[in-house]
Amino acid sequence: MHYDLIVRHARLHRKETLVDLAVQDGRFVRIAPELSADTAAREIEAAGRLVSPPFIDAHVHLDAVLTVGQPRYNSSGTLLEGIQIWSERKPSLSREDVKRRALEAIRWEVAQGTLYIRSHVDVCDPSLTALRALLEVREEVRDICELQLVAFPQDGIFSFPSGQELMRRALELGCDLVGGIPHYEWTRDLGVEDVRYAFALAREFNRDIDCHCDETDDPHSRFTEVMAAETLSAGWQGRVTASHCTAMHSYDNAYAFKLLRLLARARVNVIANPFDNVVLQGRFDTYPKRRGLARVKELLEAGVTVALGHDSIMDPWFPLGRGDMLAAAQLALLLCHMSGYEEINTVLDLITTQAARVLRIEDRYGIEEGKPADFVLLDAPSAFEALRLLPARLHVFKGGREVAATTPARSLLRREGETEGSEVTFRLPPAWSVSAED
Repeated sequence: MHYDLIVRHARLHRKETLVDLAVQDGRFVRIAPELSADTAAREIEAAGRLVSPPFIDAHVHLDAVLTVGQPRYNSSGTLLEGIQIWSERKPSLSREDVKRRALEAIRWEVAQGTLYIRSHVDVCDPSLTALRALLEVREEVRDICELQLVAFPQDGIFSFPSGQELMRRALELGCDLVGGIPHYEWTRDLGVEDVRYAFALAREFNRDIDCHCDETDDPHSRFTEVMAAETLSAGWQGRVTASHCTAMHSYDNAYAFKLLRLLARARVNVIANPFDNVVLQGRFDTYPKRRGLARVKELLEAGVTVALGHDSIMDPWFPLGRGDMLAAAQLALLLCHMSGYEEINTVLDLITTQAARVLRIEDRYGIEEGKPADFVLLDAPSAFEALRLLPARLHVFKGGREVAATTPARSLLRREGETEGSEVTFRLPPAWSVSAED
């Protein structure tokens, strides 16, 4: 057979046998250990490197990216100062401004293997400038990535004038999901109403829900349980996501494990955002300082679907970042104490297969015959090495078309008297390779 593309000798995540991947008309049509009798218009030699489904950024704010220092830097490093700075920046938003920054950040993400992005967009703006801009961006980037938009009430549904009306208008304009921010409302009662209103809109517009929830160090902030209870009441199991849930890090264990069981029963997903969470939380602590991350390891053990987000890319909340979801996964590995061999394999799932369940794209996601040929070839032989090295994403394909490529950097060490030097690869010799048995 002759195909459009064959990737030869590829290693798939958690698979021992190398395979050839044949692509025709934008889809995987054959995956087998050896397609030596077949040819293709283009062939790529993977040479045992890891071929992964594309990465997924399950939580980012594209309306705010690349605004760090505008109009000032976040000197306290707190979530609250970040929100204040953003409120000072919002009046100067324009369609062109938002689109220019969002498109650039998407370029960064795609170049590093991320082809699915869920972005929250602040709708606490009577003109909905950022939303209108990102709706255009969603259409303009369809050839390189899939973008989901969440109507996000940054200043509260009930604590911001016309918050309810703006949420409704955002959904009418085309937002994919309903958002919320119950912990930021003025009172506990308004926070509960925030959650209930989000569910009312979800039922009316038949949309999934992704709420910022309990993004605080306050152990008394307990709106995640309200979301789970409302999920069961509405029959919205599998369609609801609680983002951040950083208060979970401060809960006592008796309550935390009760909550884990409830989340699993309601099939509520959780998204952790390691870059922002570890930077923004614990700011009111002296010592010890809380890491402020949801209990990812325990959530997974309880059967809850967990994904990761980059959250911020050079904005008032997190001044750094370059849109690399593999770096976010590496940080989660460290912060969540997931350094066991199989745990490291699982961390890669948090930006691939687990995240696909959160975005509800499993029907078109993954390296399987018949599915779209979306994949990334990494300059590493395994998830372990990918998370250690953060290697080049050599080739990134969407629908069988290459959308990004990266040439690996090369390091040379020159001893005294040497002219050419020797290459430094930062890799173990094959005889020293790491395996689950080591």
